[in-house]
Amino acid sequence: MITLENISKAYSRQTKVLNNINLSIKAGEMVSIVGQSGAGKTTLVKLLIGEERADSGKVLVGGWDITKISRREVPYLRRQIGVIFQDFKLLPKKTLAENVAFALQVSSTKPAKIKKVVASVLKIVGLSGKENRYPGEVSGGEKQRAAIARALVHQPKILLADEPTGNLDALNAHEIIELLLRINRFGTTVVLVTHNKEIVNRLSRRVITMEDGAIISDQEHGKYLL
Repeated sequence: MITLENISKAYSRQTKVLNNINLSIKAGEMVSIVGQSGAGKTTLVKLLIGEERADSGKVLVGGWDITKISRREVPYLRRQIGVIFQDFKLLPKKTLAENVAFALQVSSTKPAKIKKVVASVLKIVGLSGKENRYPGEVSGGEKQRAAIARALVHQPKILLADEPTGNLDALNAHEIIELLLRINRFGTTVVLVTHNKEIVNRLSRRVITMEDGAIISDQEHGKYLL
């Protein structure tokens, strides 16, 4: 599903952020990528969604080499990879339903299908009945649920969650992780990038640990080592 072959990335001669990364994630896995700030996790995320390019090596997603992806092809890649972030990235002047619908509108989806898909994904994330509320009217956990719903509209094969619980309290963080687990059980590959030691240890899933731009540990049923 995801393969990185000999990936290196530097922003300057003095700053090498990824150093010969080799990594393979199978379809249907749920994997945590952990490490301290500066370990290279954010750059790895940017490579996977086509926001950055590697200096050397290959990034394969579903058999598709995205190492030299053109800007025109990035939107098609983003439909295969749903992405959620720590800061939700919701449009404040749009309702939750409108935020979710917007991801379909920009890809010229027909209105009837948009209505059906939006209702479906909001139900999956537990926001039925709150679709007409604005981001400022709901909790942080509900904002993240809306962001997850938006990420699911294209039925992506991969869901990339970059610090999805970073702005949440313990209870909401737990609920978001339970939702990600449920999505994973549907067959979606979930890649969780996090600093949250408690969450990683409780999951007892595969844990990839990064340090100074390199993978220093890859445990099948792992713990947060750092």
